[in-house]
Amino acid sequence: MTKINCDMGESFGIYNAGNDEQIMPLIDVANVACGFHASDPNHMRKTVELAKKNKVKVGAHPSFPDLQGFGRREMKMPKLDLKNMIMYQVGALKAFLDEYNMPLNHIKPHGSLYVMASKDEEIARAIADAVETFNVSIYGMANTVHEKIYKKRKKVRLYRGILC
Repeated sequence: MTKINCDMGESFGIYNAGNDEQIMPLIDVANVACGFHASDPNHMRKTVELAKKNKVKVGAHPSFPDLQGFGRREMKMPKLDLKNMIMYQVGALKAFLDEYNMPLNHIKPHGSLYVMASKDEEIARAIADAVETFNVSIYGMANTVHEKIYKKRKKVRLYRGILC
């Protein structure tokens, strides 16, 4: 059975993005923005509440710190900085999940971070290092550096499903 996966929780402050309340009942898995490309603490909480209400699994959707560019601009960062940046964002979302007794299902990097990691082993390793801390699946593209790096990790499971 194919699972429907969708990026969610991308509103922040007074700005609304997407129709989360209408879409959430139609999906199985949500990639929740963690505040660096979109979202904020209030919207993260609301998205987790909505996911719980609709029995939707929740994964973290961390990105480069790029609110103005919606995480679509490439950035160069040292490996440890990338790992820490991802852990920081995922940790924030995980706190809300813990409050609602929901598990973190996966991590799927957003935008340029995702694309750059599909081509650059150092970036993919930094992401895998962060994901390993949380012992969850990582969403990546088959036949790219994602697969090469991620499938070597014992605690990191590569997701090969359909993403929207």
